[in-house]
Amino acid sequence: MANFPPDRFESVHDDLYRTGAHRLAPGRGRGWITFAWAALATIVLVGIGVFGLSVVRGNVGLPFASSANATPTPTPSPTPTVTPKLNATLPITILNGTTTPQLANNTGDYLVSKGWGGASAALGARSNTATPNITKTVVYYSDPANEAAAMALVQSLKVGTISLSNAFPDSKVTVVLGADFVLPKG
Repeated sequence: MANFPPDRFESVHDDLYRTGAHRLAPGRGRGWITFAWAALATIVLVGIGVFGLSVVRGNVGLPFASSANATPTPTPSPTPTVTPKLNATLPITILNGTTTPQLANNTGDYLVSKGWGGASAALGARSNTATPNITKTVVYYSDPANEAAAMALVQSLKVGTISLSNAFPDSKVTVVLGADFVLPKG
């Protein structure tokens, strides 16, 4: 073992008054005070963070912030409306979705009498195959340009809804007659 020369920290003076360290026993409830301060600090820091994020995202208007930096609120543009318009040359396919015999032929003749030349058997198509499970009359159109004609067709039939669909790719406008359809008089 190595011998080192003594240093000044190894000898303690006799005149040094040394006493032991006395500590009190921890007081009752001291842990709750520490917990309460930590909880309060957490709540304050979270509140500051939420407030800061809302300011950064622009969700909170501050009275001292300049309005020059504020982003303008976009105004919604009006939805364009389509006006129903009869298109006499548009080929129309009429499908009977009911058990009523010859309903597609009778409906096609009715539409021709109302100015829909495309509903004639020469331009359009008619199918009287009875299908008893169709409940609602729907006018399908495959091109958005034919929406006005589909709406006018529903008005002429006095029943039904329109739907943009590629369910009938060989037809520009297809009328599927449902159980709610009754052939209008005149």
